Amino acid sequence: MTEHTPAGELVAAPQLSVHELVAGYPGRTVIDGLDLEIAAGRVTMIIGANACGKSTLLGALARLRAPLSGRIELGGADIARIPRTEYARQVGLLPQHPIAPEGLTVAELVSRGRHPHRGLFARWSSLDTAIVDEAMERTGMTALAERPVGDLSGGQRQRAWIAMALAQNPSILLLDEPTTFLDLSHQLDLLELLRTLNREQGTTIVVVLHDLNLAARFADDLIVMVDGRVIAHGAPGDVLTAETIAEAFALESIVISDPLTHTPLVIPRPGGSHTSADAG
Repeated sequence: MTEHTPAGELVAAPQLSVHELVAGYPGRTVIDGLDLEIAAGRVTMIIGANACGKSTLLGALARLRAPLSGRIELGGADIARIPRTEYARQVGLLPQHPIAPEGLTVAELVSRGRHPHRGLFARWSSLDTAIVDEAMERTGMTALAERPVGDLSGGQRQRAWIAMALAQNPSILLLDEPTTFLDLSHQLDLLELLRTLNREQGTTIVVVLHDLNLAARFADDLIVMVDGRVIAHGAPGDVLTAETIAEAFALESIVISDPLTHTPLVIPRPGGSHTSADAG
């Protein structure tokens, strides 16, 4: 793989594909027999109700947990056979609740994103410095470079972790609820940044997101999951319908065109949730 550079060299990303995937936890199968292809070089958002399998799927793609059966391929190769360091050069992950060692500064955290690209005895290079600096600048963290991560606000801490993921400079970037703790303006800034990375560098972006309207606004493709299954996969305008929302979220809604972006805009109907009735 040719690594992305700060100048934004366009690099073709390999495709991630899932074949008959069974994944979950001891005593509990969350995903059973899933087949899925994630288009290379596009922004894909995964949506669905809590506990539908979104994070389990993302964790399997990131090799955090081995499949119970089936396989995941990167560019046609079984990811279980790809050395971990090589895989980390190509696929980066921002988990939902990352934890930094006590006392680690923002600059030190972001610099850790360069580890997969350096050999055991490799010296720190000017390219490493440039990529780390750019990652902090893009996430608005430059002024906080020497601050301990533990002293940051929730939103600042989230942006520091995102900077580390950017510094890893992968071909494919997986993010699990990256807008958590961010106010609306910073959510928009982050999603714009991810789309810019995709458009300028060809980075494949895969995001688990709760906000349906933001997902529709920024995604090229939407994946809708229910009970470990994909019930819809395609362009937001084709996927995000009142019928799909009712099936995935037990929610009655209307879907209109956003007057600013012309992407689907979901408006829940008053009293349209069936959660309380179903629970009873």
